[in-house]
Amino acid sequence: MTTPEELLCHARTETRAQIAALTADYEAVVEASRGSNADDEHDPEGQTIGFERAQLGAVLDQARTRLAELDAAVSRVADGSYGRCEVCGAPIGEARLQARPAARTCIDHA
Repeated sequence: MTTPEELLCHARTETRAQIAALTADYEAVVEASRGSNADDEHDPEGQTIGFERAQLGAVLDQARTRLAELDAAVSRVADGSYGRCEVCGAPIGEARLQARPAARTCIDHA
């Protein structure tokens, strides 16, 4: 059985790796567009570059938010409130915590 600490450590490690990879991809797209004379507004290829940059930025923001949620979950482990629903106080099911380690609510209140 995996402890909450192990589960959160694993999820944080994966999320940090995802952030690093997405950051590198985003920087590569930005750098590639600097060397290009593509006009995002008038060039069909420019729209693709702009869309890709926006999409990577959004996924990167989501990963950063997930890392913050995981960090908050680590704090809940430390204060003893991890695994309890913030709404009703009932235990959060183990399957839910395995699937979503930073879960703050039970299934009924999700």
